Amino acid sequence: MQTENKPTITKKKACYYCINNVKHVDYKDVQVLRRFVSSYLKIAPRRRSGLCAAHQRQVARAIKQARIAGLMAFISR
Repeated sequence: MQTENKPTITKKKACYYCINNVKHVDYKDVQVLRRFVSSYLKIAPRRRSGLCAAHQRQVARAIKQARIAGLMAFISR
């Protein structure tokens, strides 16, 4: 008796910034940006963060700006 592998249906994550109607991603808003980095402080990919392509680019740029400004760390210790 062999069971069939049924494909799993996953719900696509909705973009955080599109849902909350935010037009500009601010690099000074570190609490929100922390949602989009891993425990090793690497920028999360789109499939994990659930952001749309435009906001993913803005978030990546904002995280890099926050790191340079000293608001976020480059590495975790």
